[in-house]
Amino acid sequence: MSDDAINAIRASFFEECEELVESLHDALEQMDRGTGDDETVNVVFRAVHSIKGGAGAFGLGDLVDFAHRFETVLDDLRSRRLRADAQAIRLFFQGADLLHDHVRAARSDAPPPDGADAVLHALEALPLTRAPQGAGAVDFTPMLIDLGFAGLAEDQQALNGTVPWQIRFTPRHGLYASGNEPLLILRSLAALGQARVTCIAPPDLALSVEAAEEPRLTWEIELAGDVPEVDLHEAFDFVTDVSDLSIRRAPAPTGAVETAGVSDQPASDPAETAEHLPPDRPKPDPRPEAEWLPATVRVDLDRVDRLVNLVGELVISHAMLAQSVSEAGIAEHGAVSGGLEAFQVLTRDIQDSVMMIRAQPVKPLFQRMARIVRETSLAVGKTVRLLTEGEATEIDKTVIERLSDPLTHMIRNAVDHGIEPPEVRLAAGKPAQGTVTLTASHRAGRVMVEIADDGAGIDRDRVRRTAVARGLIAPDAQPTEAEIDNLLFLPGFTTAAAVSSYSGRGVGLDVVKSAISGLGGRISIQAEPGRGTRFSISLPLTLAVLDGMVVRVADQTVVVPLSAIMETVLLSPENIRRVGGSTELLHVRGRLLPLFDLGAQLGFRPARGSERDQIVILTAQDDGSRAALVVDAILDQRQVVIKGLSRQYGRTPGVAAATILGDGQVALILDPSDLMAGARAPAPAPVSLAG
Repeated sequence: MSDDAINAIRASFFEECEELVESLHDALEQMDRGTGDDETVNVVFRAVHSIKGGAGAFGLGDLVDFAHRFETVLDDLRSRRLRADAQAIRLFFQGADLLHDHVRAARSDAPPPDGADAVLHALEALPLTRAPQGAGAVDFTPMLIDLGFAGLAEDQQALNGTVPWQIRFTPRHGLYASGNEPLLILRSLAALGQARVTCIAPPDLALSVEAAEEPRLTWEIELAGDVPEVDLHEAFDFVTDVSDLSIRRAPAPTGAVETAGVSDQPASDPAETAEHLPPDRPKPDPRPEAEWLPATVRVDLDRVDRLVNLVGELVISHAMLAQSVSEAGIAEHGAVSGGLEAFQVLTRDIQDSVMMIRAQPVKPLFQRMARIVRETSLAVGKTVRLLTEGEATEIDKTVIERLSDPLTHMIRNAVDHGIEPPEVRLAAGKPAQGTVTLTASHRAGRVMVEIADDGAGIDRDRVRRTAVARGLIAPDAQPTEAEIDNLLFLPGFTTAAAVSSYSGRGVGLDVVKSAISGLGGRISIQAEPGRGTRFSISLPLTLAVLDGMVVRVADQTVVVPLSAIMETVLLSPENIRRVGGSTELLHVRGRLLPLFDLGAQLGFRPARGSERDQIVILTAQDDGSRAALVVDAILDQRQVVIKGLSRQYGRTPGVAAATILGDGQVALILDPSDLMAGARAPAPAPVSLAG
């Protein structure tokens, strides 16, 4: 096999490892909530077992060793010799985190992570109890010489109405070196039905350290139960190349009829088994695909990115073609107009399909945050749990990747600063365990991610005193609660009395705000003393294409995202109210909204009074309020391709990105909420008017 083929298989293995780790965390979360059953435990075990088996095939020794020891402990859990109490589940989570670290280290050929031995020793030190007897228990009869397959007792066969399975399993050289253990395989079989296991040992078996690594035993298993053959093959999934295996039905009693398509006649030739069939009989497929599973294909992200870029160019080409047709005066021609509309619909369908390929659920990101909560709470001596909602919410993959760091900062901040110590919480009438809630949802064409804690909230008096001491605000200033909260986003600001591993250096929320702004997003704070703090992040669904309204302001053309626009109205003297002589408000449907001249706010022209028949765009802000933007004209409504601004321009308030229009002109894409936050005109809250 070529190196390219091996590398492709290796890459596929690591992708599967990521999925297995995800399922492992899901199952552990169920166990932590007390809702896990035997199947949940089996999911945990199979995930670790599958990773170990694949790692052994690629010679990843460190990963195999860790997974093998972890799997051994989980087998005690599966056989009910180990109780899944709070301490055990906490260690299982740590083991799962370290297993993920081992996978990533193996993928990048990096050294194994630190701390693995300490966690494994703690896992192996968990107290065991005697395994329960009954169905599923393994009856071992060691050191017997070839009892053969005599069949199960008639009452056992009548119990399930099926012909038992006869399995002969002989490990070969290399099985132990690959990290596999026959005992775990036998227990996997015993979990499928009623099993009787016989160990056949050779007369010259040497019980010495030197002979410990060389398999010399043969195992014969009689298994009763309605067990599909594919499940039996799955138990031996990772040892087929280092063992001899025979699986067949036991001879049925005289006069028995066929059951489930299995012949009542025994094979006349011992070699005529599932593994050794004559040429004229097809070998059964041990891995039939479930019909309900969707077909999937793995594609390199670079290829998807190239496709996204091409779709962006297609959108621009359509805009340019439409512009050329309009300038040529043939836009009214029926065939041309219809063709352009069909081209636009096709372009949008392609763009939506490509965006769906890039979109991924936030679940893996949320699982990483669960680990941050566990590690931070342990480091600061607090008991904190993470609740998640909206894990299936899909976001562009690029947004998810760039959201990881700011979320990590905020989760650590919530655990370290927000949640009180257990004794303080108990004194305040709260449970000793704190809660951090992480949610994601779609709202108004954007993604909302919220991080909330049930801690003490923001000590605004302390924040104000710190700001005064650092010269950030004047001593006689009277900032509002929202203004005090926003001081937390200033560079270098911290209220921590001492520097620790997680806080006190003044680096955190300012980095968060910069990262969110770089994604075209916004962040806000809501806090209630004694009840907790909530950070709300608003993000675009994608960083590639958006629907926008193209407007003219002064002699410039800009784009306002369609998701931020509520409606458009014509300005007239009858719906303008003046406050304080110079401030103008727009009266719409019994409400007063702040009125802004967009050209003046962007610096395109000096401020001027409102004029008759000007167009007003009503925009929705993140906090639910509204604002009115005065523009000169609405030119078009279309999809535009988002082009990031060069870092040399720095951050411009109110400008999210840029785009290329159909005539080749570069237009700025505005962020109305950010623009209004820094507006020079006052922004009073909406006022309800009677009548």
